[in-house]
Amino acid sequence: RARKRNREREGGRESEKEREREREREREGEKERERARKSERKRERERESEKDRERAKERERESEKERKKARKTERERERARESEKDRERARKRERESERERESERERAKESEKDRERARKRDADG
Repeated sequence: RARKRNREREGGRESEKEREREREREREGEKERERARKSERKRERERESEKDRERAKERERESEKERKKARKTERERERARESEKDRERARKRERESERERESERERAKESEKDRERARKRDADG
């Protein structure tokens, strides 16, 4: 009878140890799953960061395109301003030349009148 009770006690202790080992394996498994989840979250954050960096680069490329376009537009405006100045200078030169020609015509008329008066004087003289 004592042996039987001993065996039962031993058996009970064995199953208790087995249950403890099972709980330990379960805890280890949970820890492992948690590490895997943590690792996956980290990889996800890294993927998001990479996407953010890519988006930032894309925004920078777009900004550079915009700046380039703005510089081109500004150069075109500057050329247009210069052309307008050139045209204005040409118009001014043309007005000056026209005034010169007009003065020349006036002087020619005056000279003609002077000669006409001189001829009259000579004829009358």
